[in-house]
Amino acid sequence: MAATVIIGAQWGDEGKGKITDYYAERSDYIVRFQGGNNAGHTIKYQDEEFKLHLVPSGIFREGKKAVIGNGVVVDPKVLIEEIESLEERDIDTSDLILSDRANLIMPYHRAEDLLEEKLKGDLKAGTTKKGIGPCYSDKVGRFGIRVIDLYNPKSLRNKLEKVIPMKNKLFDAYDEDEEWDVEEVFQKYRDYGKKLEKHVEDTSVILNEALNQGEDVLFEGAQGTHLDIDHGVYPYTTSSNTIAGGACCGSGVGPREISSVLGIVKAYTSRVGTGPFPAELEGDLGEHIREKGGEYGTTTGRPRRVGWLDLVMLTFSARVNSFSGLAITNLDVLAGLDEVKICTGYRYEGKEIREFPADIEKLYDFDPVYESFEGWEEQDWDEIAEKGYEALPENAKEYLDYIERKTEVPIKHVSIGPKRDQTVEK
Repeated sequence: MAATVIIGAQWGDEGKGKITDYYAERSDYIVRFQGGNNAGHTIKYQDEEFKLHLVPSGIFREGKKAVIGNGVVVDPKVLIEEIESLEERDIDTSDLILSDRANLIMPYHRAEDLLEEKLKGDLKAGTTKKGIGPCYSDKVGRFGIRVIDLYNPKSLRNKLEKVIPMKNKLFDAYDEDEEWDVEEVFQKYRDYGKKLEKHVEDTSVILNEALNQGEDVLFEGAQGTHLDIDHGVYPYTTSSNTIAGGACCGSGVGPREISSVLGIVKAYTSRVGTGPFPAELEGDLGEHIREKGGEYGTTTGRPRRVGWLDLVMLTFSARVNSFSGLAITNLDVLAGLDEVKICTGYRYEGKEIREFPADIEKLYDFDPVYESFEGWEEQDWDEIAEKGYEALPENAKEYLDYIERKTEVPIKHVSIGPKRDQTVEK
C-alpha cells in the first residue's frame, strides 16, 4: 500500500473516519495532516461510538502509530482532554505522536474567531469558533506558537511578550472586553507541554524512515476538497489545504512517496456552514435524508444542509486531487426513495455549465441540471455486506456505475452502514 491519502471529495462529513479506520488495519502509520479541532470523525468501535477531533482515526487499531502532523493546528487543552477521554474508555494512546512543528491554538485565537465572524457580516464562513483560522493566520504571519516552543521557556516567553500586547490592543480597539496576561498564559501552556511531552517528536523523520523501511503510511484529511483554502468555495472555506497535495506539506513527506489517493464521496451531498449549495434539498425530502443519515455536525451538533450528489463538484475534486479510486458512503441512506437524482451540471443564462466556477457568487444564480434514477428498496445490509458488491440492488449498482463512468475514477469501496464490516469492495 505504501503511502495512501484519503480525501473528502465534497464539503467534509463524507464518512472519512470510517474508511480511514478500514484502511488503518493494513497500515503501520495513520497521519492527520491539516485542520484542527474544527473537524470531527465519528468511529464505531466495539459497539461504542467515539467522536475524534484531533487524534487520528487509527488510534483504534492495536499496534498502529497515530500521528498528528505539522500541518495541524493543535489546541493543547482539547488534545489532552481527548487523550484522557480515550484512556478512560480503555483505548491505548501510547502510540500517539505529535509533531514538534505543529502550531498551537492560543486562548486569544478563539476570541479572535468570534470577533472576526461578528465583523465579517455576509462574508462570515460559519466557523466552529475554535480559533482555527486566526491560528493559521498567525502561522502565515510568522508569529505563531509551535509545539516545540513549549520546551524552550525562553522562546515561549519571548514570543508571548510580543504577541499578547498586540492582541490586547486589537481587542481594545474594538471595545471588546478581552485581555490576556503573559505570565498566566506562559504557565498554562508550559503545563500543557509537560502533559504532552511523551508524545512529541519530529514526525517528518519518523514517517520518512518508516517509508524507507517499506512500512505503509495512511494520510487522513479533515474537512473536504471544497473547503480547501485555495480550491474551495472561497471565502466560505476552512483555513488549510484539504486536498491531497496538503498531505505532503502537512507531514514533511515528499510527493514521490504518495502511491494512491482515495476520494471519499457521500452518495448525496451535505455541508455545514454558510455559502452557496446548488443541489441543496429543502422541505420534507431534505429533512428525511438529514434525519435518516444523522446529518448533524460531529464538532458542533449543527444540522447539516443536504442535497443530491453533485457531479460538477466531484469531477472538480477528482482533477485537483488526482483520485486513483473512490469510496462511496451512506448508500443505504437513499434506500426507500422512489427516485434519486444526480446533479450533472448547472444552467445559467441559457447555458449549461459543467465546471465549478472560481466566482462563487455566481453559484447562487445557477440552476442545477439533474439526471434521475429509479430508487431501491431497503435491504438487510448486514447480509449484503457478507455477500459483497454484487448483492447490492440493481438500481443502486446502476447509480454507482453512472458515477464511475462520469468521473472516470473507479469505485473501490461502498459503505452501506456505520459498522466496520458494513463496507463492500467492488
